[in-house]
Amino acid sequence: MGNTSSCCACTSCCCQDCFGKRHRSGIYEPLLQANEREAIAELLRFLENRSRTNFFRGEPLQALTTLAYSDNVDLQRSAALAFAEITEKDVSQVGKETLNPILFLLQSHDVEVQRPASAALANLAVNTENKLLIVKLGGLEQLIRQMASPNVEVQCNAVGCITNLATHDDNKARIAKSDALRLLVDLARSKDQRVQRNATGALLNMTHTQDNRQQLVNAGAIPVLISLLSSQDADVQYYCTTALSNIAADGMNRKKLAQTDSRLVQYLIALMETKSLKVQCQAALALRNLASDEKYQLEIVRCKGLAPLLRLLKSSFLPLILSSVACIRNISIHPANESPIIEEGFVNPLIELLSYDDNEEIQCHAISTLRNLAASSERNRKTSVEAGAVERIRTLIHRVPASVQTEMTAAIAVLALSDELKPQLLSMSILQVLVPLTASTKMEVQRNSAAAIGNLSSKVKDYSPFVDVWTSPADGLRHFLIRFLDVNQSVALQHIGVWTIEQFLEGNDPELVSRIASTSEIVDSVTRIAKSPDLLRQAPPEDPADDLDGDIVGLSKRVASALHDFPKQ
Repeated sequence: MGNTSSCCACTSCCCQDCFGKRHRSGIYEPLLQANEREAIAELLRFLENRSRTNFFRGEPLQALTTLAYSDNVDLQRSAALAFAEITEKDVSQVGKETLNPILFLLQSHDVEVQRPASAALANLAVNTENKLLIVKLGGLEQLIRQMASPNVEVQCNAVGCITNLATHDDNKARIAKSDALRLLVDLARSKDQRVQRNATGALLNMTHTQDNRQQLVNAGAIPVLISLLSSQDADVQYYCTTALSNIAADGMNRKKLAQTDSRLVQYLIALMETKSLKVQCQAALALRNLASDEKYQLEIVRCKGLAPLLRLLKSSFLPLILSSVACIRNISIHPANESPIIEEGFVNPLIELLSYDDNEEIQCHAISTLRNLAASSERNRKTSVEAGAVERIRTLIHRVPASVQTEMTAAIAVLALSDELKPQLLSMSILQVLVPLTASTKMEVQRNSAAAIGNLSSKVKDYSPFVDVWTSPADGLRHFLIRFLDVNQSVALQHIGVWTIEQFLEGNDPELVSRIASTSEIVDSVTRIAKSPDLLRQAPPEDPADDLDGDIVGLSKRVASALHDFPKQ
């Protein structure tokens, strides 16, 4: 949240006509004290040289303080205007000597004092240290009273100051537990656009922690924020869309959003077509968070949200690309959405994003989406391969970050489940890529690469591609099996190693099985595992290898027996 909307037009303060002046009520103000006359003269002199004067200390501050604490309302107005004008041009860290007079002016019953005083406080609240000191000195309570003022200008400045204060984490809890939230929600409905803009900005600043989001929801913010998505003001749209996006990060809140307005998804889809790029971006991110739930994954597709998401994904603006690809990743989780996404034309743009070197997160979302699209349909897997996904992965995989490698190897493992595609994948020299990655320093990359090799080895007619990589690259398939079966490896990796050998044995390729059976390190390791029932107890409760066939000891006994019997065949 950036600068707040300013509601106080400050003019040069004028102090000359304060001597016994009749007030609007018809009552004469008291004559000025000697120190007040002196303060007026000093202030006028300092204002004439304002470019060289520091008003936050010494004689200039003392002159302002004298006027601020005066019983003469005109002098208070002059002090408040001077503070507002000075802080408009000079915002720096100040002490309580500066803030206390301004906070005192806020207590005035005169609107012409309240308005510039609240503007001055809002200006000073841009500084990080000032934010904390203002709240420490009781400024929050003063501002809450100002927010309830019938005067729109005073409301606007007070809310603007709250907005700035709410950017500091230490202040957010104080604000959340005060009456400020209820007033902010009420003022977000204001007919004055400046008040509305500042109020929604303050509400946004209160959505960055789960506790504060809950306080906001309890204060009734959700229906107000949704109603303001149709605002004609781009800033209000942005603040409300972003606030709703943050609120949607919590599962319980997503249920409340669904109960509040059934048209929320339609509103957000429409905002992806607005002129404001930042609103488009936040609308896609809001949909992304909503799409953490199955209900919204289906609803976004049903409400025709794919076309605008594809347009954003094809843009040249990084934030739009990131928000849209993150959204489509979540939508693609639902099996029923796989075909609609493919038919909308996402596959080729997603493949192009794999080469988006400027942003690792975009690459991760793109490849994860492609993996999701191939999860449950043979036809969809074939579409991805024919579109060039595997060639692009093979080209990029050794020069992308480990997080992207993790997603890429997982995608290959999914594609390798297709019996129809296995020969094609093997003909693309995919093993030359996967075998070295089994030695990755990242455990997930090791596992995914090994799983892909295991999937490729199951039920293929030609095992020559596996024989070709027996000793190279990177010491080949042989060393991969030896390494995974090592006693120092995790039970999960040992399990994957034994399971992969079983796939090779079931393939019954004489050349490959002979090489495995004649490698003593492999045979000895499998035999050791078969004789180690304690490995069953060592397996973690959520062992990724649990999906493999049988427990590791039983599997190893079958494999060891087959390897020992092989020379006799």
